[in-house]
Amino acid sequence: MIECIAPRNKTEFELYYNFRWKMLREPWQQTPGSEKDTFEDQAIHRFLIDENNIILGVGRLHFTSQYHAQIRYMAVKAEQQGQGLGKQLIAELEYQALLRGADTLTLNARQSAVKFYQSLGYQLGEQSHVLYGEIVHFSMSKKLGTLSENKTHVIDELQSTWHKTIPLSKSMNIAICHYDEESMITHCDPEFNKNLHNTMFAGSIYTLATLTGWGWVYFQLHKDKCQGDIVLAEGSIKYMAPITGVVAARTSKYMVTGESKELQVNNKARFSIEVELLSGEKVAARFTGNYVVIPKNK
Repeated sequence: MIECIAPRNKTEFELYYNFRWKMLREPWQQTPGSEKDTFEDQAIHRFLIDENNIILGVGRLHFTSQYHAQIRYMAVKAEQQGQGLGKQLIAELEYQALLRGADTLTLNARQSAVKFYQSLGYQLGEQSHVLYGEIVHFSMSKKLGTLSENKTHVIDELQSTWHKTIPLSKSMNIAICHYDEESMITHCDPEFNKNLHNTMFAGSIYTLATLTGWGWVYFQLHKDKCQGDIVLAEGSIKYMAPITGVVAARTSKYMVTGESKELQVNNKARFSIEVELLSGEKVAARFTGNYVVIPKNK
């Protein structure tokens, strides 16, 4: 069985990068390390591994802006090509892009791979560059759909509420990337929320985390057909690493305690919600918020 997974530890990352170098750099006499760039820490990495823990393929995704992401460093073992492994990698990277709110994916394809990407719905653009004086690349792009078609109305309703009642949320362009009753992911405009160090401003991190938790409570009230005013009673955050690039704020039912139905029994409902702030796939900050819901007009 072949799995598509993220590198989980230092050893797996070393194997992942070595495979990338062997496939994409060593044949052109490039030194180890040339297979990396400045976006590695904020990227999403995937590799294909078989039942013998042999890597068969790799690929990487990173965001270039709030709604645009790029696929790079795609490689599949020569003897394994033509078996659908590249398609499996692309499908996983597209899924991760959708989860984090991308609506457009781009890549620079080697001339020999253009037809492969076209078969997956990528549109051919202009020649982009020639690597090492001989490998011709072409720009390609694809418009993505959405993962939350059946939740569009309530998602739009919440975003409208935020932007109308909390001016900062509109300025930050806080948006819901994904919600499916199991998990919720939000993001915001990275350019607006930068500090003087070119990383995300701590106040913006706190605001995004707070509203992500608030939004989870909002969705629970909607699901259970309850109405109430949501108040953040207490919040704490731990900043663990600087956030570069596009942040993703994530919570899920496994990170929440509390039930909106308590509102009908006790005239009050309480929620404790943990939110992770991700730079790439690394948790860069962790927020815990205690929210209280009280009946409207009380």
